[in-house]
Amino acid sequence: MKEIHIINGPNLNLLGRRQPEIYGSQTFEAYFATLQAAFPQVRLHYFQSNHEGALLDYIHEHGFRADGFVLNAGAYTHTSIALADAIAGVKTPVIEVHISNVYARESFRHHSFIAAVCKGAIVGLGLRGYALAITALLDE
Repeated sequence: MKEIHIINGPNLNLLGRRQPEIYGSQTFEAYFATLQAAFPQVRLHYFQSNHEGALLDYIHEHGFRADGFVLNAGAYTHTSIALADAIAGVKTPVIEVHISNVYARESFRHHSFIAAVCKGAIVGLGLRGYALAITALLDE
């Protein structure tokens, strides 16, 4: 059975309450149950942290044995060279996901430090982006 880890960065614990006009009204925990039902053949894990070091530690811990990471690094996408280095340093392929279309938002969101070390990116398709990323990882 394949093992895929979904990792959400800062402020994504507020999904369902934070700016629903951008991020929707569903919590990630509720959506995660939908993902588990949609992918019964996959062992899915979910981790969220607002702390950069905790995200790095999680990637280091699971990055040599997991079959894939789906990563929404939140604002760390645009600021964290350390996160890019962690992704580059492990064997697990990573798909970058963003719920909103970051290219239709503020200009500082247009640059991703992690894009160059990710297998691909899914941007602006809402929570469906996570399911698409899982599908892409399973197609490997």
